[in-house]
Amino acid sequence: MAPPDFQRVGQAAEPGPRDLLVRFPGVPSQVSRARELVTGVLGRDHPLYDDCVLLLSELATNAILHTRSGQDGFFQVSVHVSGSLVRVWVLDGGSDGPPCACRTGLRSTGGRGLPLIEAISHRWGLSRENGATTVWFELLLAPAVWSAEAV
Repeated sequence: MAPPDFQRVGQAAEPGPRDLLVRFPGVPSQVSRARELVTGVLGRDHPLYDDCVLLLSELATNAILHTRSGQDGFFQVSVHVSGSLVRVWVLDGGSDGPPCACRTGLRSTGGRGLPLIEAISHRWGLSRENGATTVWFELLLAPAVWSAEAV
């Protein structure tokens, strides 16, 4: 079964001039540095922190393992927080084919990253332009959750 066309999931706006945008070398040690970016923007007490760090880790790891970013390239991460919305973009060096959100077998050691993003995020999508791929996700905080945590 072919993966669905996630371009139709929804189009997130591109990172704006006030959004935090950081470029990382495409090596495994930089995944933890990308997570530190989320910590700096959200703080560990934010109700969406754990989900955001998990999903960013998946995208950063995918960028290094499955794209030209991991071949002496780089990947970029942008984090935007606005009220109850957190939006994260990861731009990588691109690959020969689009990212696959295929389902994997129970014994597979990989292939769960994009299905995890699909399951946890409010919405997500990807775009491929000029040889690069941008995968983004949004996490939405239910107002009652934020109010309960803040009290």
